Amino acid sequence: MYSVVSDSPPPEGADLRDGALGEDLVEIGLVNVWAGLWAREGLSRRDRSLVTLGVLIALGAEEELASHVWIAQRNGLTESELAEVLYHSSGYAGFPRAMAARKAARAALSARAEQPDGEETQ
Repeated sequence: MYSVVSDSPPPEGADLRDGALGEDLVEIGLVNVWAGLWAREGLSRRDRSLVTLGVLIALGAEEELASHVWIAQRNGLTESELAEVLYHSSGYAGFPRAMAARKAARAALSARAEQPDGEETQ
């Protein structure tokens, strides 16, 4: 199922099913969002990453944004392009949302850079 958002294998620990409260929400997301939306024709994965980042910034969903920064890079976005998404979102979603997103994106990029042997984090 992960292949619909990236050609690369999922990061270690990417399975969020843990048997705890609301576990089925993961399956709902996998089926309805990842398989249902990301697999559609009409937009490339790269373009879907751009749209997803913008929506997550507007929603103030920094935790989800962090994992999508990683996915966006796997889908071909550069750090410079990620920065442009932040700049552009400040005019539409507001400066505070863009600043919060910048903090989340920086943390995600930093965590990724600290992984040994090029391993990825979620």
